[in-house]
Amino acid sequence: MKGLYLVTPDSDDTERLVAITEQAIRGGASLLQYRHKTADAALRHEQASALLKLCRRRNVPLIINDHLDLCVAIDADGIHVGGTDASVASMRGHLGSSKIVGASCYGDLQLAREAQASGASYLAFGGFYPSRVKKYDVTTSPDIITKALAEFKIPLCVIGGMTPENSQVLIDRGAHMVAAISSVYSAVDPHAAAIKFADMFR
Repeated sequence: MKGLYLVTPDSDDTERLVAITEQAIRGGASLLQYRHKTADAALRHEQASALLKLCRRRNVPLIINDHLDLCVAIDADGIHVGGTDASVASMRGHLGSSKIVGASCYGDLQLAREAQASGASYLAFGGFYPSRVKKYDVTTSPDIITKALAEFKIPLCVIGGMTPENSQVLIDRGAHMVAAISSVYSAVDPHAAAIKFADMFR
C-alpha cells in the first residue's frame, strides 16, 4: 500500500465515475476507496460493482467506506472505518485476516494505537489542509507523521485537501499514501493529475 489512494466523490453518474476512475488508475492510482455519503443502497451497489470490475481488470484493490454489507456482498478487498463508525476490531472479526481494514485516526495517536492493536491494515491521518469535500477542523500537524513512523509498523495515509504541491512535505516525512478526491476527480485532466501524485512516490 503505497502511492495515490483515490477516493470517489458523491457522484450519482456511474458511467462518468467509472470513466474518470479508469483515467486515474491508468495514471498510477494504487488503491481505490468507494465513498458516497448520500447514495441509496441500490446506487451504492451499482457503483461499487462497476468499480470492482474496473479494479479487478487493473489489479487495484477496492476499499468500501463504512458499509460492511456492501463490502461482503460484492467481495471487495476491504473496508475503511471512521472514528465514529463501527470498530476496527468488529470489521476485522467480520472480514477475517485476508481483507484490508483501514482506520481514520484524524490527529489522534491514541486512536491509531487502538486501531493497530485491533488489526488495522493502515492508519489514515488528517485533515492537514482544508477540503472541498469533507468538513472538519484543520488541526492535524505534519509532525504526527514523524511520530507515527517511530511507533507504528503499518502504512500511513494522509488525507484532507491533498494536492501534488501540498502533500510533498508529508511524503518527505514518510507518508506511504496520499488520499485525494477533488484534486483528481475535479481536475481538467484526471489522468495527468494522478500521474503527478504517483510520480512523487517513484
